[in-house]
Amino acid sequence: MPVTDLPKKTAPSRLALPVFVPNFMARASLESANQSLHDALDNSVTKKDYSRRTMLAELPDAEALRTLAGNIKRHTLDHLDYYLELLEKNVLAHGGQVHFAADSQQANDLVIAIARRTNSRLIVKSKSMVSEEMELNNALQAAALEVIETDLGEFILQVDHGHPSHLVMPVIHMRARQIGEVFAAYFKVPFTDDPPTLAEMARVYLRNRFNDADMGISGVNFAIAETGSVCICTNEGNGRMCTSRPRVHVAIMGMEKVIPAMDDLPVFLKLLARSASGQTLTQYTNIITGPKRPGEHDGPEEFHLIVMDNGRSRILAGEYRDTLRCIRCGACLNACPIYRKVGGHAYGSIYPGPIGALITPLFNGLAEHKHLPHASSLCGACYEACPVKINIPEMLILMRRDQVRAGIATRTERWIFGLWTWGLRHRWSYRLGQVAQRLFMRRLPAKDDWISKLPGPAEGWTRVRDFPRPPKHDFRYLWKEHQAKKDAMRNGQGVLGERPRHE
Repeated sequence: MPVTDLPKKTAPSRLALPVFVPNFMARASLESANQSLHDALDNSVTKKDYSRRTMLAELPDAEALRTLAGNIKRHTLDHLDYYLELLEKNVLAHGGQVHFAADSQQANDLVIAIARRTNSRLIVKSKSMVSEEMELNNALQAAALEVIETDLGEFILQVDHGHPSHLVMPVIHMRARQIGEVFAAYFKVPFTDDPPTLAEMARVYLRNRFNDADMGISGVNFAIAETGSVCICTNEGNGRMCTSRPRVHVAIMGMEKVIPAMDDLPVFLKLLARSASGQTLTQYTNIITGPKRPGEHDGPEEFHLIVMDNGRSRILAGEYRDTLRCIRCGACLNACPIYRKVGGHAYGSIYPGPIGALITPLFNGLAEHKHLPHASSLCGACYEACPVKINIPEMLILMRRDQVRAGIATRTERWIFGLWTWGLRHRWSYRLGQVAQRLFMRRLPAKDDWISKLPGPAEGWTRVRDFPRPPKHDFRYLWKEHQAKKDAMRNGQGVLGERPRHE
């Protein structure tokens, strides 16, 4: 069947999807053995991280820009009430409408109410993480409204009844062969894994739906309070089609997406694309200010901006407020060794990776996602990659502290760390533990002072790496020996630099 003859199918439902299961340890164990996932991640994530570092290295003021971007976001959060009021005032001044939603249920209800009032039956939607957070598609379909994802990756997931595994590359976990199988089954066409052909199938299908759509839904990368504008950054033309072709445009944002002024926008645009995909700028950078004016031919007749809280004001009031500076670039995911090993679905949340390990427990509860604060080696790669300098490792440590204070840590963890703390507080027990550890470790089989297999729970370490055999003597012993030799030198009983032989 030629690509141009694809059937005009209705949007697939996501209602049958299983809810994310918050069990990181079980999922991580499963995904770490998934070679297909590793191949996909190695091919994409590492390249994106390399591209980010290369592009930022070519930017003379990269560090200064990162600092400035972080300061702008921090200032905005400190005065968030003022800038949200200013944003509302200027959106209204340009003919738009603003709606505030306390949670995802209210936000979904607002979208449904707008659709029913405007008699919108077919809805096209560009990529939006906040809409995933709301589970908007399920709510719309439950209200008998047809919604179609138009971002290529999100469309593939909708057809496949799947979930995104990355903030900006939703199908990074899939190979071309898998996508070809999905399209062959959905469109009833012969199998192909040729990427241009697969993209053309989606393009032809979606182009027809754009022409018929009554409403377009988009996310918001940045909302400019000074002008009442929203900025939407995409690498596909679908974002512009969703916001200009339908007669109603609904933009949805978390309340932290606002920035003060248009002059601040270039700071973030310089960093966003470089951090997310190693580009100087996304292919399409749209700045939208209200509905179309009288005499204009393009644009929606109605523009609605929905500003959602959904726990953000609670986060704003606490010590994790810096997480709200996140611009959803995904750079921390690309740099993270844990994400590279287990992918995004292991996190059991729409928000994966290092930033997801923080904000998922903040949104959904620490007890329910108790493993996520530990889904980090604390290597600091995420902090180095973050364009707004969010200190993710530091906050993960704080969250682990909160777990202990709340009694969420397991009995085994409490016992081990309690024993460790007691040992460090008593000199004799610390010394005894050192001696016992050294005696035990030096009796394990080793080659060239490297142990290839540790016993018990430590075996996991030596599955993929060797462990250094401890030296025969510790630093305290060597220092005491050194001091004794110096004393002997002063007394004329030895020569500095000689070292007694140990049998």
